[in-house]
Amino acid sequence: MKVNLISGICISLLMLSCKQEAPLNYQVIPTPQSVAYKTGHLELPSEVKIAFPESVKKEVDVLQEILSSDFNCRTILDPQNTMADIQLELTTGQSEKEKDGYSIDVSSKGIKITSGTSTGIFYGIQTLRQILRANEGKLTVQKGTISDYPAFEWRAFMLDEGRHFKGKEVVKQLLDEMARLKMNVFHWHLTEDQGWRIEIKKYPMLTEVGSYRDSTEINHFGSNEYDGKPHQGFYTQDDIKEIVTYAADRHIMVVPEIEMPGHASAAIAAYPWLGTTGKKIKVPCKFGVQYDIYNVADPKVVNFLTDVIDEVITLFPSPVFHIGGDEVRYDQWNESPMVQSYMKKNDLATPAELQVYFTNTVSNILASKNKRMMGWNEITGAKLHEYQSEKDTKEGNEKLAAGTIVHFWKGDSSLIVSTLKKGYEVVNSFHEYTYLDYDYKSIPMEKAYNFNPIPAGLPTELQSKVLGTGCQMWGEFIPTTESMNYKVYPRIAAYAEVGWTEAGNKDYQKFKLALANFLTRWSSMGIKYGPTE
Repeated sequence: MKVNLISGICISLLMLSCKQEAPLNYQVIPTPQSVAYKTGHLELPSEVKIAFPESVKKEVDVLQEILSSDFNCRTILDPQNTMADIQLELTTGQSEKEKDGYSIDVSSKGIKITSGTSTGIFYGIQTLRQILRANEGKLTVQKGTISDYPAFEWRAFMLDEGRHFKGKEVVKQLLDEMARLKMNVFHWHLTEDQGWRIEIKKYPMLTEVGSYRDSTEINHFGSNEYDGKPHQGFYTQDDIKEIVTYAADRHIMVVPEIEMPGHASAAIAAYPWLGTTGKKIKVPCKFGVQYDIYNVADPKVVNFLTDVIDEVITLFPSPVFHIGGDEVRYDQWNESPMVQSYMKKNDLATPAELQVYFTNTVSNILASKNKRMMGWNEITGAKLHEYQSEKDTKEGNEKLAAGTIVHFWKGDSSLIVSTLKKGYEVVNSFHEYTYLDYDYKSIPMEKAYNFNPIPAGLPTELQSKVLGTGCQMWGEFIPTTESMNYKVYPRIAAYAEVGWTEAGNKDYQKFKLALANFLTRWSSMGIKYGPTE
């Protein structure tokens, strides 16, 4: 009788354990660094009470909007209520690496999001958005804890509007998706050979002339086929301020890129005296590297660039200013008596050394205005292109200014190592993995996902100098928003995880499962995205 009773109890316990729900795994992009599940789920009431310190009121507004728009949920703000359904709390003691990290605890008592910064609270809210579930009119979430922080501090998306102007609403939509994915730098490429897109009040011809071209090369580089359609557009300074504020509300820093000394044809078309030849040119319709570059030997040109910098930095609070610096053809400098005389006077042996000298001049200008210079890795003087000769790029005595952020995009990874060893910090955007203008055959989703900004074999002591990564949407052959979106989505989600999640915590199969929720969202927005394999 006793044996039968014990057996019955064991069977009952076994049946009870079988009825317990298995944890509903969180599906979050980017993948959190640490997750621990608890038994059961939390069901939120029809009116959700939110407690918070006043310093995160903007983030609370975001949370309210999410609960209302995504889940049709009413909210009550109850700042001091320690028993509120959702509690936001600022704490202290985080390490520098984890300062914008957050933790989420979901228990029978409710949901608690903690962080040392308002940015971390914002990121926690973005994760909560992904783990909440609406089931039969009820809002539920699997119980568990999340401890999370960004692997890299620089997690960028770059939009090139010099080639094709897109406009404010397109930019805002990109910023919204960046915010969901915890990307924190919007790198805005605003000047190019084929178009100048930012109002500079002291030089109105930059936009009156430089923002317009009468046709556009189509199909591919060197096709010599043109659409015959005028293309134009630029942002007023009020437009810029609006976008910068919109981004800041989503904890995104906007870094402007104003190209110099190359990719300057649109500016030279507006003011021919800026060019090395002084000749009048049109805004190019042809894509690819152009020959016209600024005459950096002329003090008037340096004064012009100083004036432009002065106006640009009033619009962008970012401590970083990107000067481009890539793909400079040295032909015009080599052929200019004025430039050659200037080089001799300043003991500059090669045009590459002249570029470094000019770049350092700009660095000093920026430093005097409390800005830090960033540029593509040609600014180091290294030879990266077939149109640059060994003679033109032979290393000279002029060294790149200390404190410069080198934006690596091309060359052997040994160039990253040598740059880091010289004391510079690097953002790794190696083109073979991060260029969104490349098709899906060149960079399929899994290749994008598997990119590691830390080069293989990089000594441990240098790894902290790799600030992070960025993905680049170059604009030559994306004339429409639709053509751009097809290349951006879904790969932007992969790059977000590259920047946020520690390499050891990445799992491509789990990523693809979580991606399904984003694909559904993008489809509902009318975004036609590219292949997911």
